[in-house]
Amino acid sequence: MMANDDVLYRLKTLGAQTAQQLALLTGLTGMGVRKQLLQFQQAGLVCCDERREGVGRPAQYWQLTAAGHARFPDRHGELTAQLLQLMQTQLGSAAVETLIAAREKQAEQHYRQQLNSAGDLAERVKQLAALRAQEGYMAEARADGSGWLLQEHHCPICSAATACQGFCRSELSQFQSLFAGMATVERSEHLLSGGQRCVYRITPV
Repeated sequence: MMANDDVLYRLKTLGAQTAQQLALLTGLTGMGVRKQLLQFQQAGLVCCDERREGVGRPAQYWQLTAAGHARFPDRHGELTAQLLQLMQTQLGSAAVETLIAAREKQAEQHYRQQLNSAGDLAERVKQLAALRAQEGYMAEARADGSGWLLQEHHCPICSAATACQGFCRSELSQFQSLFAGMATVERSEHLLSGGQRCVYRITPV
């Protein structure tokens, strides 16, 4: 097992730990563990919270995010794909589309609430990228001329999207709605169409 994997494994099996505890468990230096944790945090795999334990500064406890948990084997994606295929076979395409539309509405409402405090377009794109990163998409926002690129390097719903690409269409529709009146949104690269990632080009109106 690689040292990087060992840190994630310890958080998976033991739950929240301090950097000092992880150093003792893995045999790494405290500085080495902290460096890895910061890298994992930037990738959206871990997060930390402060806990006061007696006198002195609060201790920082690190734990896996949803994306971090997704790094470990899990057959829920395969099960989801099977259920979608059965739904389409037994209930018809209309039932699947109804399900996707309900998920789209729910996700869009969540994003709108979170982005409500965003000021300009740049801040809105960056906040959306942060939200998507928390959901496991390994997302980042990059300036591109007068506009922005929302790049997603991982698809945590890949199995479901492969079984039914209505999910991909739905996500593009969500983003277009979120930026309506501010910018146009188009998908310039698509993971399931052979791209290395999903990329959304956001161009100011």
